[in-house]
Amino acid sequence: MRGVAFLGTVRSARGTFLRTLVFVFLATFLWLQLHVISLTGRDSAGQASSNETLLSLVPQELHRFLKDRRNGSSSTLTNASTETLTEFEIAEIRRNIERANAEQRVYNEESFGPLANDAPIIVIQVHTRLTYLRHLIVSLAQAKGIEQTLLVFSHDVWHPDINYLVQSVDFCRVMQIFYPHSIQTHPRTFPGEDPNDCSRNIRKEQALNLGCINAKHPDLYGHYREAKFTQTKHHWWWKANRVFDQLSITRNHTGIVLFLEEDHYVAEDFLHVLRLMERTCKHSCKRCNVLSLGTYLKTYNYFADFSRKFLGVNSALQKELLLGLKRWEASARQQSAKAEDVIGTSDSGRINGIPSNSGSGSSSTGSSSNSTPTGASNSKNSSVSGNVIASNTGAAVILPIARNAQIVQSASAWAFQLLPELYNHYQKAEVIPWISSKHNMGMAFNRVTWNKLRKCAAQFCSYDDYNWDWSLQHIAQTCMPPSKGPGIAPRTESGLITMMMRAPRVFHIGECGVHHKKTNCESTAVIAKVQNVLKAARDHLFPTQLTLTVAGTAKKTKLRKGNGGWGDTRDHRLCWNITVYPDLVLP
Repeated sequence: MRGVAFLGTVRSARGTFLRTLVFVFLATFLWLQLHVISLTGRDSAGQASSNETLLSLVPQELHRFLKDRRNGSSSTLTNASTETLTEFEIAEIRRNIERANAEQRVYNEESFGPLANDAPIIVIQVHTRLTYLRHLIVSLAQAKGIEQTLLVFSHDVWHPDINYLVQSVDFCRVMQIFYPHSIQTHPRTFPGEDPNDCSRNIRKEQALNLGCINAKHPDLYGHYREAKFTQTKHHWWWKANRVFDQLSITRNHTGIVLFLEEDHYVAEDFLHVLRLMERTCKHSCKRCNVLSLGTYLKTYNYFADFSRKFLGVNSALQKELLLGLKRWEASARQQSAKAEDVIGTSDSGRINGIPSNSGSGSSSTGSSSNSTPTGASNSKNSSVSGNVIASNTGAAVILPIARNAQIVQSASAWAFQLLPELYNHYQKAEVIPWISSKHNMGMAFNRVTWNKLRKCAAQFCSYDDYNWDWSLQHIAQTCMPPSKGPGIAPRTESGLITMMMRAPRVFHIGECGVHHKKTNCESTAVIAKVQNVLKAARDHLFPTQLTLTVAGTAKKTKLRKGNGGWGDTRDHRLCWNITVYPDLVLP
């Protein structure tokens, strides 16, 4: 009996223990579910708040480009280049592409008339990032002079939602062209991924034993091609050939062609600046054959934040700003002395020559929501800069900077209010040999430069680098003759000499790309930052002239190996066959 009682006790304890475990498990599971729901709701609320903030920065009439959707479409765009399509669907897409490319339809031509031969053409390379494309279109719609241009959207994916958005653009002429050799239309054969292709990381000896298609042609690092990387270079080369040499509307075009991508964003004066750069090239830099309007996020933080940490990164800019501040303070002291001789302290409504704030709506620094910040003129209306503010009676009064030294040191946004030399960056451009990693965004050139590039098609198409920009730099160093001409000259020679704006007019807003992947590729945080930067700088856009400076050192750029990914001779032949009117024989 005693043994039976003991056994019953053990079973009872075990049952209690198991029930406790089950209870703890269920409680933990429920807590996790509630926590996840809470986080998801918080993220959704945050995204909604972010979207509302973005909409508040966009004119009401342009909200349609951010909100309008094709009937039956979803709010998010799947990656149509990799989704599984039936053979019938692929054949239908191919027919649509052939029809569109043959038709060469120009939307809105009846509203804006024929394209002028010297009008800017803007070519936008589009993949599948619909959210960013919407914001690029919004920024283009706000640009002054956009009605004079032709927008060419070059697609490597056929997707109804993207087509619907592009065809809804009504503020200028629009054309769509479609890259015909895409992964979408060739998912199981070259230029896509053939099932018999060698895998990327297999050794050449193994590949030869297996007998895979491209076994003899790994890249210079021993890797085999990946279609998703090679497509971008093919697409870029195809669209350039298409725009310059195949479209009827561009047959007699002599103007500039600007290259953008779907995740770019433009300032409202980008066309004004592009025209200004063109004129400056003709008068002051005949050897400049590429114009560059863009930069990347890390290089334009100086617009909003002048922390010691950032200034330490760019010592050249730091020295320039400090020298400018010293010159400005010296000039201000002289002006202040003159002002005290002219303006008495007993003037009504003034303190030491400074207009009082009563009724003026402006602070002692002369800044207000409706006026140009003190010490910086509106470049759209005047080229005069200085420390001048207007009194209530309309008289100009010199602001003694010495009395505001503490403001300079303490104000977090002092750069926008007290340093006009800073805004010379909006009127400065550098002349420098073209470098792929610095000048590939918002780049523009004309037919003369294109003809020189096209003559180097053999080198472009065979250089073992899947990046189109690195390939351009390679032919600029090895194939193109050095760019010559009167005017300002860089310290080193190159086939491509670029004029680059110190203050960018084209911004990169994409969170993800070929080389960078994040968990949230639809984030709009960078878009908001760029919009706020441009809003703060609005009074300093539209410069009337440019000041050219020579950048870089006298040391010649070292020739470098390619990044690989382009060892397959099939890619070389396709690239060569894309080339219109090739002047050389492919080696």
